[in-house]
Amino acid sequence: MTSTGPPVGIGHLTMLDVAPPEWVSLAAAAGFDAVGIRTAAVGPTEEPWPMAVGSPMFEETLRRLADTGIRVLDVELVRLTPGTDPAGYEQLFDGGARLGAGFVNVMADDPELERVRDNFHALAERARPYGLRPVIEPMAYVRVRSLADAVYVAKGSGGGVTIDPLHLRRFGATLDEVRAVDRDLLLYYQLCDAPLEGPEGLPRPDRLPRGQSVEGIPDAQLEARALRLLPGEGELPLAEIVAAMPDDIPVSVEAPNLPLRDELGALEYARRARAAVEQFLAAR
Repeated sequence: MTSTGPPVGIGHLTMLDVAPPEWVSLAAAAGFDAVGIRTAAVGPTEEPWPMAVGSPMFEETLRRLADTGIRVLDVELVRLTPGTDPAGYEQLFDGGARLGAGFVNVMADDPELERVRDNFHALAERARPYGLRPVIEPMAYVRVRSLADAVYVAKGSGGGVTIDPLHLRRFGATLDEVRAVDRDLLLYYQLCDAPLEGPEGLPRPDRLPRGQSVEGIPDAQLEARALRLLPGEGELPLAEIVAAMPDDIPVSVEAPNLPLRDELGALEYARRARAAVEQFLAAR
């Protein structure tokens, strides 16, 4: 599938159990232009992919990128906490640069907004020599859970803010707030869908990819990790969000749905995700 619009990618959370080399090939087969790759685990139970620079998996990923022409949109993830040392991510930056990524995805779970801002700016400064720009994603279940806070953190850093429709809805952002974000901060955005009302009493799956824990996490977090809908299959105002984004920035599907993916298979699910995004881009 080809598009005359911006590059279209697919975030690794969509199918986190697919190893990076196969992820690149899968994205190419489904018609995507780019991928996100999770090169660093997020939580203590998550098993990271062995993607150290120079490792066999890293080298094979580079080969697949060269063979397919797929680009790496972003690598992830940096989780800013009260104890974060911005100097501790050189390996992540080095790997991201060698993969050709443009961005590093960041979430912040620190109650002191000034410290988050300082750490984000320090992170941006350290990422700059690698050609990488951090983007902070406000999420409904972490401390930085509003657009206003994310904008405050990113402003003046050289980094940006990631728009995710699911989190926008779950932390109560309005379309006017989205439209008001400084365009210089909008570097790429994500698409997925969901019901308007937040989940309650979700059944707990037996597993989540790469050992992510299902114990004690809120329903909103479980929804985000494993039960999103493909664009157009829910009730979120995706057309309005797409219309509010700059025309030339990449868009990335981040829509993990374990039951549907298991039913359809990885390739068909990815193809449906690609077609779903195209409908919104063609209508803007």
